[in-house]
Amino acid sequence: MAYDKGDLRSTLPSSTATPPTPERFSGAEHVQFRDVAPTEKTGDVSTWYARGQNFVVGYSDLDGTATFARSAQPDEYVVLLADDGLTATVQAPGEEVSASGRTMIVVPPGDSTVTVTGQGRVLRLLTTRSADIAELAANAASYAEPHENIPPLQPWPEPVGGYRVRTYDLTVPPLPNPPFRLYRCTTFMVNFIDPKQGPRDPSKMSPHKHDDFEQCSIVLAGEYVHHIRWPWTTNKANWREDEHQRVVAPSVTVIPPPSLHTSEAVSPGTNHLIDVFCPPRFDFSAMQGWVFNAADYPAPESR
Repeated sequence: MAYDKGDLRSTLPSSTATPPTPERFSGAEHVQFRDVAPTEKTGDVSTWYARGQNFVVGYSDLDGTATFARSAQPDEYVVLLADDGLTATVQAPGEEVSASGRTMIVVPPGDSTVTVTGQGRVLRLLTTRSADIAELAANAASYAEPHENIPPLQPWPEPVGGYRVRTYDLTVPPLPNPPFRLYRCTTFMVNFIDPKQGPRDPSKMSPHKHDDFEQCSIVLAGEYVHHIRWPWTTNKANWREDEHQRVVAPSVTVIPPPSLHTSEAVSPGTNHLIDVFCPPRFDFSAMQGWVFNAADYPAPESR
């Protein structure tokens, strides 16, 4: 890991045991929605899908009203209202909850309806247990066989007080450095970082790796270069070329373990990237005060 001394991630505890380097690796996934036709399109909304090993991202451009219904949903899923001009009403058995502006909504398992009105971008995050959604992903064929080095999905403990609709404000002040805004539920962790102006300082990159989970980086505005490097092993046949993949919003990149990676904003205008993890990250969750809704969602007692 390579972080500036002032970066909070430099305080993450180091593992006392270094896991062995795997012999085989999966590649990264880059889905640029502007390059593919929307999977679903009505007069009010265009929707695209991309997936990782455990999750699916639904990205919708909305100008009007859209309704997203789930029947017998097997687990919690997340709706992100990414723009101030959006309002949502969520109906689930025994409750109706409204939200407006930039908000993270956690929808409980079972039957539910989410109605969103306005102009802007709506993201839905579902696990691949929602097989009907997973099969819609533009890169679904890449996951016909499981990708390497990722354990089976294990949901985290049920929320305090049981399942219900929960909403979280995505405009509250973030952590100081880096300015992360971390929330979790039983299935996902979301890092909703604020937009930034101009390119990233190339002298302040943050190459790092994850041993056993994918990172999903969603570009909502601007352009980024995802720099990705895989380990070399004794078997040269398993080596992979470095990637320096340029992506333009809107896009989804799935970064595989245990590749070394960092993302560089390169547009001279507004750049906006958020990160998603499924299930939540143990290392971030272990840091006191990092996860803003930790009181609602307990972490497992042991990994």
